[in-house]
Amino acid sequence: MVGLKTLTTTQLSAWVQQAKLLAHQGQVAERIPQLALANPDLFAVHICCSSGETYSQGNTDCVFPLMSVIKPFSLLYLLEVVGAETVFQWVGFEPSDAPFNSLEQLIADNGRPRNPMINSGAITLADKLPGKDAIARTHELCHWLNQVAGCHLKLDEVMLASVRSSNSQANQAITQYLTKAGSVKNQDIALDTYEQICCFSSQVKDLARLGLLLACDSEWIKPQHRRIVNSLMLTCGLYKASSQYALQIGLPIKSGISGALLAIVPGEGAVACYSPALDSTGNSVGAIAFVQALSQGLQLSIFG
Repeated sequence: MVGLKTLTTTQLSAWVQQAKLLAHQGQVAERIPQLALANPDLFAVHICCSSGETYSQGNTDCVFPLMSVIKPFSLLYLLEVVGAETVFQWVGFEPSDAPFNSLEQLIADNGRPRNPMINSGAITLADKLPGKDAIARTHELCHWLNQVAGCHLKLDEVMLASVRSSNSQANQAITQYLTKAGSVKNQDIALDTYEQICCFSSQVKDLARLGLLLACDSEWIKPQHRRIVNSLMLTCGLYKASSQYALQIGLPIKSGISGALLAIVPGEGAVACYSPALDSTGNSVGAIAFVQALSQGLQLSIFG
């Protein structure tokens, strides 16, 4: 018998230790000063199963910013609010082989974001969130996610100040081009909203609860919207490494440069990890190693 429900504490401990050793090959993100302060030795995992059973190990009390792991959930929210037809008038659903903050690709695509999991797509969707300004949009999304997932996301004001101080030239250039192309209406509100929602912070248990929205039936979420988000996480969630890990792991996954990572096991549960050291693509080395060992060990791939 295979599946998340067969996981033992012995397996969990072994795969966590293996992942922690491999994490030393990565480096903590330095482009945002507050992220650069993270301890690269930290590792936390929390698994929520559809049965209600949970597994935890590591530094599970750590609070960390979700960064790009919020992208599937801003997409999910807009799918629920306006529907798929409207959302995909704003962004595409094609994978990208360029860096997640590529202006060159956006220009080549005539200002239409390739998908919602890269910065241009997420900034475009931030422009479309309900609310008169960035504060209202951020509050509404945070409130909705906490309500439907039963989690405790909060805006990390210290992290937000650090993000703003880093003054990302890439994101500013992307937002300006999106505005020029007509994809974004208000570039200041769009970028401010994007930066704020990326600074939602949580523990791994809250991130795993969020993941259950995408893993299991929910009264709040239409099944077709869950399928859309999972499909885009599988094909685009790990940036240009997505196809590699679709082959090696076979699960919908989203990463963030904080070291956060969420993997969905459809019908079974969600796996949330935090390990701050990243590879050259911007994915958590330790978290990827753990999820790969888990998926292969328990035969979790959606491809059988």
